[in-house]
Amino acid sequence: MPRTIYFDYNATTPLDPAVRESMLPFLTEVWGNPSSVHHVGRRARALLDDARDRAAILLGTKPSELIFTSGGTESNNLAIFGAARSRAGRGKHLITSAIEHHAVLHCFDYLEKKAGFQVTRLPVDGAGRVSVEAVRQAIRPDTSLVSIMAANNEIGTLQPVAEIGALCRAKGIIFHTDAVQWFGKEPVASLDQFQADLVSVCAHKFHGPKGAGLLYIRSPLHLDPVAFGGGHENEQRAGTENLAGIAGLVAALERFVRLPVFDPVKLATLRAELRSVIATVNGCTLVSPSSGCLNNTVSFVVAGADSIALMAGLDVEGVCASSGSACSAGSLEPSHVIVALGRPETANSLVRFSLGRDSTAAEVAEVAELLPEVIRRAQLG
Repeated sequence: MPRTIYFDYNATTPLDPAVRESMLPFLTEVWGNPSSVHHVGRRARALLDDARDRAAILLGTKPSELIFTSGGTESNNLAIFGAARSRAGRGKHLITSAIEHHAVLHCFDYLEKKAGFQVTRLPVDGAGRVSVEAVRQAIRPDTSLVSIMAANNEIGTLQPVAEIGALCRAKGIIFHTDAVQWFGKEPVASLDQFQADLVSVCAHKFHGPKGAGLLYIRSPLHLDPVAFGGGHENEQRAGTENLAGIAGLVAALERFVRLPVFDPVKLATLRAELRSVIATVNGCTLVSPSSGCLNNTVSFVVAGADSIALMAGLDVEGVCASSGSACSAGSLEPSHVIVALGRPETANSLVRFSLGRDSTAAEVAEVAELLPEVIRRAQLG
């Protein structure tokens, strides 16, 4: 079995040992239901309230503005469905971009097909960036919600979310940003920097546990819930809270967000080295922008190859990477991000290297050495 080179940190990160330690009491002695009125439940409630207070201090919000969820997908679903339905009386026109994560795009697809909403999906430029002016021109009198991600998961492009958020706020339109890929990689002084009414966060992207996330809901906005059965989480997310996951989420926020755990200086250097190698390999075209991009992300497409062959070839060499393609019943789904960039002919051949805390120059050198042969074999089919 070859050694492992893990270049897939945008997919998930390993649980940090200190974060794991912070979770252990909630898997043993603190096992009460926070909604129970007896002393075992009250202890759990006090610790849940403490976790929310700590997260609010770090993020510069009110504790009541933070709703704990099961992760980025639920946060996005609650934000989009909850906001669209609660503001339907204002209008049923929604705006998003063509390169959002499927946890966002599929929500808009559903609202358009099943609930009578109209959706404008904005194009992007060659770097994968949404224009503020395009948002301005797309806004109509009946626009009630705009959702634009902070950083793209496939190619790493950073979006002008603060400017878009300010535009929406001036027009009284709810603005949501999926910031799942931002946290731990880019600086966060407070959530005010996004100028958003709704912000989605996911713990396992910055060395926290899977199954834990949060949604910031700017006061006094109150969403229509998407889960029913109790008055938990300010009556916006029914279900007994996952205290262990919440403890891990808050510990990871405190340890890895204010000063990003993804070291920008180190990763920018490694990223530049990877980019320089990829640019020289026959058939490879870089699609991650050289600037205005996550420092850890290098994505490219390969002429004459497909993602399944490329991923398999890298995996044989012990390299964990990712692709914009999904294999379902033996068929490839082209990367919608690459299609949006105007490269449909190579949308089945995206390779994403996403580096992290433990990535090294030696690993980059190894990948640089083996990559040309992996690509050559994939091109031969």
